[in-house]
Amino acid sequence: MNRPSAFTAPGRFWRGNLHTHSTRSDGVLEPAEVCRRYRAEGYDFLALTDHFIGMYGYPLVDTVPFRDAGFTTILGAELHSGAMSNGELWHILAVGLPVGFAPSDSPDFHTRPGMETGPEIAARAVAAGAFVAIAHPQWSGLTLADARSIASAHAVEIYNHGCANGCDRPDGFGIADLLLTEGRKLSLIATDDAHFFEPDHFGGWVMVKAEANEPGALLAALKRGDFYSSQGPELRDVRLEGDRVVVESSAVASVVAMGQGTGAKGVHGHSMTRTEVPLQRMDDSPWLRVSVIDAAGKRAWSNPIWR
Repeated sequence: MNRPSAFTAPGRFWRGNLHTHSTRSDGVLEPAEVCRRYRAEGYDFLALTDHFIGMYGYPLVDTVPFRDAGFTTILGAELHSGAMSNGELWHILAVGLPVGFAPSDSPDFHTRPGMETGPEIAARAVAAGAFVAIAHPQWSGLTLADARSIASAHAVEIYNHGCANGCDRPDGFGIADLLLTEGRKLSLIATDDAHFFEPDHFGGWVMVKAEANEPGALLAALKRGDFYSSQGPELRDVRLEGDRVVVESSAVASVVAMGQGTGAKGVHGHSMTRTEVPLQRMDDSPWLRVSVIDAAGKRAWSNPIWR
Protein backbone atom coordinates (compact mmCIF):
# COMPACT_ATOMS: atom_id res chain seq x y z
CA MET A 1 0.00 0.00 0.00
CA ASN A 2 1.40 3.38 -1.03
CA ARG A 3 0.57 6.74 0.55
CA PRO A 4 1.90 10.29 0.22
CA SER A 5 4.20 10.94 3.18
CA ALA A 6 1.85 13.59 4.61
CA PHE A 7 -0.41 10.76 5.79
CA THR A 8 2.31 8.60 7.31
CA ALA A 9 4.62 11.19 8.92
CA PRO A 10 4.36 11.84 12.67
CA GLY A 11 2.88 15.06 14.01
CA ARG A 12 -0.13 17.13 13.01
CA PHE A 13 -1.05 19.43 10.14
CA TRP A 14 -0.12 23.11 10.22
CA ARG A 15 -1.59 25.63 7.76
CA GLY A 16 0.78 28.07 6.07
CA ASN A 17 1.34 30.38 3.13
CA LEU A 18 4.71 30.21 1.38
CA HIS A 19 4.50 33.20 -1.02
CA THR A 20 3.77 36.68 0.34
CA HIS A 21 4.86 40.30 -0.22
CA SER A 22 4.99 43.45 1.88
CA THR A 23 6.10 47.08 1.65
CA ARG A 24 9.67 45.78 1.66
CA SER A 25 9.07 45.16 -2.07
CA ASP A 26 5.82 45.68 -4.04
CA GLY A 27 3.18 44.83 -1.44
CA VAL A 28 1.02 47.46 0.24
CA LEU A 29 1.13 46.34 3.90
CA GLU A 30 3.98 46.53 6.39
CA PRO A 31 5.50 43.16 7.36
CA ALA A 32 4.00 43.34 10.85
CA GLU A 33 0.50 43.86 9.43
CA VAL A 34 0.90 41.06 6.89
CA CYS A 35 1.83 38.67 9.69
CA ARG A 36 -1.00 39.95 11.89
CA ARG A 37 -3.59 39.31 9.19
CA TYR A 38 -2.41 35.76 8.48
CA ARG A 39 -2.35 35.00 12.19
CA ALA A 40 -5.87 36.49 12.60
CA GLU A 41 -7.14 34.34 9.71
CA GLY A 42 -6.09 31.17 11.50
CA TYR A 43 -2.80 30.43 9.76
CA ASP A 44 -0.12 28.68 11.80
CA PHE A 45 2.85 29.99 9.82
CA LEU A 46 3.88 32.35 7.04
CA ALA A 47 6.85 32.88 4.75
CA LEU A 48 7.27 36.53 3.76
CA THR A 49 9.02 36.32 0.38
CA ASP A 50 9.67 39.84 -0.89
CA HIS A 51 11.35 40.39 -4.25
CA PHE A 52 15.12 39.91 -3.81
CA ILE A 53 16.32 42.65 -6.16
CA GLY A 54 18.42 45.78 -5.80
CA MET A 55 15.68 48.38 -6.20
CA TYR A 56 14.21 47.08 -2.92
CA GLY A 57 17.58 46.61 -1.20
CA TYR A 58 17.67 42.81 -1.65
CA PRO A 59 15.25 42.26 1.27
CA LEU A 60 15.36 39.13 3.40
CA VAL A 61 12.81 40.40 5.88
CA ASP A 62 13.29 39.64 9.57
CA THR A 63 9.88 38.32 10.66
CA VAL A 64 11.15 36.75 13.90
CA PRO A 65 9.61 39.58 16.03
CA PHE A 66 6.15 38.67 14.71
CA ARG A 67 6.19 35.11 16.00
CA ASP A 68 4.21 34.14 19.08
CA ALA A 69 3.12 30.99 20.88
CA GLY A 70 0.64 30.01 18.15
CA PHE A 71 2.19 31.50 15.02
CA THR A 72 5.62 31.25 13.44
CA THR A 73 7.44 32.48 10.36
CA ILE A 74 10.04 31.12 7.95
CA LEU A 75 12.49 33.57 6.35
CA GLY A 76 12.45 33.61 2.56
CA ALA A 77 12.46 35.61 -0.65
CA GLU A 78 11.41 35.51 -4.30
CA LEU A 79 14.67 35.31 -6.22
CA HIS A 80 15.23 36.90 -9.64
CA SER A 81 18.19 36.38 -11.92
CA GLY A 82 18.79 35.38 -15.52
CA ALA A 83 16.42 35.13 -18.47
CA MET A 84 13.76 32.55 -19.24
CA SER A 85 13.17 31.53 -22.85
CA ASN A 86 10.83 34.49 -23.34
CA GLY A 87 13.59 36.90 -22.33
CA GLU A 88 11.98 37.84 -19.02
CA LEU A 89 13.52 37.53 -15.56
CA TRP A 90 13.21 34.31 -13.58
CA HIS A 91 10.93 34.15 -10.49
CA ILE A 92 12.05 31.45 -8.06
CA LEU A 93 10.51 30.96 -4.62
CA ALA A 94 13.00 30.23 -1.82
CA VAL A 95 11.68 29.52 1.68
CA GLY A 96 14.16 28.99 4.51
CA LEU A 97 16.99 31.19 3.26
CA PRO A 98 19.68 32.04 5.80
CA VAL A 99 20.31 35.63 6.84
CA GLY A 100 23.16 36.91 4.69
CA PHE A 101 22.24 34.96 1.55
CA ALA A 102 24.30 36.68 -1.14
CA PRO A 103 22.29 38.58 -3.77
CA SER A 104 22.76 38.16 -7.48
CA ASP A 105 23.44 41.19 -9.67
CA SER A 106 19.73 41.93 -10.16
CA PRO A 107 19.18 45.67 -9.74
CA ASP A 108 15.62 45.65 -11.11
CA PHE A 109 13.13 43.47 -13.00
CA HIS A 110 15.11 43.58 -16.25
CA THR A 111 17.67 41.05 -17.45
CA ARG A 112 21.25 42.11 -18.14
CA PRO A 113 24.34 40.46 -19.62
CA GLY A 114 26.39 38.27 -17.30
CA MET A 115 23.68 37.70 -14.70
CA GLU A 116 23.64 34.54 -12.63
CA THR A 117 21.18 32.19 -14.34
CA GLY A 118 17.92 30.99 -12.86
CA PRO A 119 19.24 27.44 -12.42
CA GLU A 120 22.37 28.80 -10.73
CA ILE A 121 20.58 30.96 -8.16
CA ALA A 122 18.08 28.16 -7.46
CA ALA A 123 20.91 25.68 -6.84
CA ARG A 124 22.66 28.19 -4.60
CA ALA A 125 19.48 28.66 -2.55
CA VAL A 126 19.06 24.90 -2.14
CA ALA A 127 22.71 24.59 -1.08
CA ALA A 128 22.06 27.31 1.52
CA GLY A 129 19.24 25.23 3.00
CA ALA A 130 16.12 26.62 1.32
CA PHE A 131 13.03 24.86 0.03
CA VAL A 132 12.85 26.00 -3.60
CA ALA A 133 9.83 26.08 -5.91
CA ILE A 134 9.33 27.08 -9.53
CA ALA A 135 6.92 30.00 -9.19
CA HIS A 136 3.69 30.58 -11.19
CA PRO A 137 4.62 28.73 -14.42
CA GLN A 138 1.56 29.87 -16.38
CA TRP A 139 1.89 33.53 -15.39
CA SER A 140 5.62 33.48 -16.18
CA GLY A 141 5.09 31.96 -19.64
CA LEU A 142 7.39 29.12 -18.66
CA THR A 143 8.33 26.52 -21.26
CA LEU A 144 8.97 22.89 -20.38
CA ALA A 145 12.65 23.44 -21.21
CA ASP A 146 12.73 26.35 -18.75
CA ALA A 147 11.19 24.25 -16.00
CA ARG A 148 13.54 21.32 -16.70
CA SER A 149 16.53 23.61 -16.22
CA ILE A 150 15.71 24.25 -12.53
CA ALA A 151 17.01 20.81 -11.67
CA SER A 152 17.44 21.57 -7.96
CA ALA A 153 13.82 22.59 -7.30
CA HIS A 154 11.83 20.74 -4.66
CA ALA A 155 8.41 21.80 -5.94
CA VAL A 156 6.26 23.47 -8.57
CA GLU A 157 3.74 26.15 -7.63
CA ILE A 158 0.60 24.53 -9.03
CA TYR A 159 -1.90 27.15 -7.84
CA ASN A 160 -1.20 30.86 -7.31
CA HIS A 161 -4.16 32.78 -5.89
CA GLY A 162 -2.81 36.17 -6.88
CA CYS A 163 -2.40 35.04 -10.47
CA ALA A 164 -5.91 33.55 -10.38
CA ASN A 165 -7.48 36.87 -9.41
CA GLY A 166 -5.09 39.28 -11.07
CA CYS A 167 -4.77 37.79 -14.55
CA ASP A 168 -6.59 34.41 -14.63
CA ARG A 169 -3.29 32.53 -14.99
CA PRO A 170 -3.02 30.48 -11.79
CA ASP A 171 -1.91 27.12 -13.15
CA GLY A 172 1.25 25.08 -12.77
CA PHE A 173 -0.18 21.60 -13.30
CA GLY A 174 0.62 21.45 -17.02
CA ILE A 175 4.33 21.89 -16.34
CA ALA A 176 4.31 19.81 -13.15
CA ASP A 177 2.66 16.77 -14.78
CA LEU A 178 5.14 16.79 -17.66
CA LEU A 179 8.07 16.95 -15.24
CA LEU A 180 6.59 14.12 -13.16
CA THR A 181 6.25 12.03 -16.33
CA GLU A 182 9.94 12.62 -17.00
CA GLY A 183 10.69 11.18 -13.56
CA ARG A 184 11.23 14.36 -11.53
CA LYS A 185 10.35 13.70 -7.88
CA LEU A 186 8.62 17.02 -7.24
CA SER A 187 6.01 18.16 -4.75
CA LEU A 188 3.14 20.56 -5.50
CA ILE A 189 2.38 23.78 -3.62
CA ALA A 190 -0.57 26.16 -3.59
CA THR A 191 0.14 29.73 -2.49
CA ASP A 192 -1.36 33.21 -2.26
CA ASP A 193 1.42 35.39 -3.72
CA ALA A 194 -0.36 38.07 -1.68
CA HIS A 195 0.33 41.77 -2.24
CA PHE A 196 -2.97 42.99 -0.71
CA PHE A 197 -3.84 45.46 -3.46
CA GLU A 198 -6.41 43.03 -4.92
CA PRO A 199 -8.20 39.91 -3.58
CA ASP A 200 -4.99 37.84 -3.70
CA HIS A 201 -4.89 36.56 -0.12
CA PHE A 202 -6.21 33.62 1.94
CA GLY A 203 -7.00 31.57 -1.18
CA GLY A 204 -4.35 28.83 -1.45
CA TRP A 205 -2.14 27.25 1.18
CA VAL A 206 -0.15 24.21 2.27
CA MET A 207 -1.03 21.87 5.13
CA VAL A 208 2.32 20.68 6.48
CA LYS A 209 2.64 17.60 8.69
CA ALA A 210 5.24 18.21 11.40
CA GLU A 211 5.72 17.47 15.08
CA ALA A 212 5.99 21.16 15.96
CA ASN A 213 4.98 24.52 14.50
CA GLU A 214 8.61 25.53 14.42
CA PRO A 215 10.60 26.84 11.41
CA GLY A 216 13.12 24.01 11.31
CA ALA A 217 10.51 21.26 11.62
CA LEU A 218 8.25 22.86 9.00
CA LEU A 219 11.12 23.40 6.56
CA ALA A 220 12.30 19.79 6.91
CA ALA A 221 8.75 18.54 6.33
CA LEU A 222 8.37 20.70 3.21
CA LYS A 223 11.58 19.25 1.78
CA ARG A 224 10.36 15.71 2.47
CA GLY A 225 7.00 16.45 0.83
CA ASP A 226 5.05 15.91 4.05
CA PHE A 227 2.14 18.16 3.08
CA TYR A 228 -0.81 18.68 0.80
CA SER A 229 -2.22 21.86 -0.74
CA SER A 230 -5.71 23.30 -0.46
CA GLN A 231 -8.18 26.09 -1.12
CA GLY A 232 -10.46 24.78 1.65
CA PRO A 233 -11.16 21.01 1.62
CA GLU A 234 -9.25 18.74 3.97
CA LEU A 235 -7.41 15.60 2.88
CA ARG A 236 -7.32 13.07 5.71
CA ASP A 237 -5.83 10.08 3.94
CA VAL A 238 -4.85 9.04 0.41
CA ARG A 239 -3.72 5.47 -0.18
CA LEU A 240 -3.36 2.96 -2.99
CA GLU A 241 -5.17 -0.30 -2.36
CA GLY A 242 -4.77 -2.74 -5.24
CA ASP A 243 -6.41 -1.34 -8.35
CA ARG A 244 -7.92 1.71 -6.69
CA VAL A 245 -7.02 4.79 -4.67
CA VAL A 246 -8.94 5.42 -1.45
CA VAL A 247 -9.40 9.06 -0.47
CA GLU A 248 -10.66 10.21 2.93
CA SER A 249 -11.54 13.89 3.10
CA SER A 250 -13.92 16.54 4.33
CA ALA A 251 -17.23 16.52 2.46
CA VAL A 252 -16.61 16.86 -1.30
CA ALA A 253 -18.55 16.47 -4.53
CA SER A 254 -15.78 15.08 -6.77
CA VAL A 255 -12.60 13.06 -6.34
CA VAL A 256 -10.26 12.77 -9.33
CA ALA A 257 -7.17 10.59 -9.70
CA MET A 258 -4.65 11.53 -12.40
CA GLY A 259 -1.54 10.02 -13.93
CA GLN A 260 0.63 10.57 -16.96
CA GLY A 261 -0.82 11.41 -20.36
CA THR A 262 -4.60 11.18 -20.55
CA GLY A 263 -4.91 8.86 -17.56
CA ALA A 264 -7.58 10.18 -15.22
CA LYS A 265 -10.76 9.05 -13.48
CA GLY A 266 -13.30 10.98 -11.45
CA VAL A 267 -15.96 9.87 -9.01
CA HIS A 268 -18.82 12.28 -8.29
CA GLY A 269 -21.53 12.45 -5.67
CA HIS A 270 -22.76 14.33 -2.61
CA SER A 271 -21.01 14.97 0.71
CA MET A 272 -18.44 12.25 0.02
CA THR A 273 -15.94 11.64 2.83
CA ARG A 274 -14.54 8.23 1.78
CA THR A 275 -14.18 7.67 -1.93
CA GLU A 276 -12.69 4.82 -3.98
CA VAL A 277 -11.45 5.70 -7.46
CA PRO A 278 -10.60 2.83 -9.86
CA LEU A 279 -7.23 3.18 -11.58
CA GLN A 280 -7.58 1.04 -14.71
CA ARG A 281 -6.84 3.98 -17.00
CA MET A 282 -3.58 4.61 -15.11
CA ASP A 283 -2.09 1.11 -15.07
CA ASP A 284 1.08 2.23 -16.83
CA SER A 285 1.61 5.53 -15.00
CA PRO A 286 4.57 5.55 -12.58
CA TRP A 287 2.93 8.33 -10.57
CA LEU A 288 -0.56 9.31 -9.43
CA ARG A 289 -2.00 12.36 -7.75
CA VAL A 290 -5.44 13.21 -6.39
CA SER A 291 -7.68 16.28 -6.47
CA VAL A 292 -10.85 16.72 -4.43
CA ILE A 293 -13.49 19.37 -5.20
CA ASP A 294 -16.18 20.49 -2.79
CA ALA A 295 -19.69 21.73 -3.59
CA ALA A 296 -18.44 25.33 -3.74
CA GLY A 297 -15.76 24.43 -6.31
CA LYS A 298 -12.85 24.68 -3.86
CA ARG A 299 -10.07 22.12 -4.34
CA ALA A 300 -7.36 20.28 -2.45
CA TRP A 301 -4.44 18.46 -4.05
CA SER A 302 -2.23 15.61 -2.89
CA ASN A 303 1.44 15.32 -3.65
CA PRO A 304 2.31 12.57 -6.17
CA ILE A 305 2.32 8.92 -5.20
CA TRP A 306 5.20 7.06 -6.86
CA ARG A 307 4.53 3.42 -7.65
